[in-house]
Amino acid sequence: MIIVRMVLNVLPEKRLELTQMLLSMVEPTGKETGCLYNGIFCDIKDNNCFNLLEKWETRADLNHHFGSHRFGVLLGSKSLLCKPLEISFYSVSKIEGMEVINAVRNQ
Repeated sequence: MIIVRMVLNVLPEKRLELTQMLLSMVEPTGKETGCLYNGIFCDIKDNNCFNLLEKWETRADLNHHFGSHRFGVLLGSKSLLCKPLEISFYSVSKIEGMEVINAVRNQ
């Protein structure tokens, strides 16, 4: 599984335009083959900073997404940003949940 985090720092006067673009992408991206999750989050300290999180089943699925028109539109949004788009990829081999916290707290 691969987790992708994208950080978009939008120009204040372009916030509405970027928000509308991002919202139009959520549902279709979520229906792409291999997309396990995608969400948009606004930074609580800076409402001009958005984080996009995506979880993909395979690298091939993610690569297909990167070649899509939809992802090209996202890359084309750089004129709306005050900083370059930041993208990080995390390859995950194991996922743990609340059981880890419970085990530590019950020691």
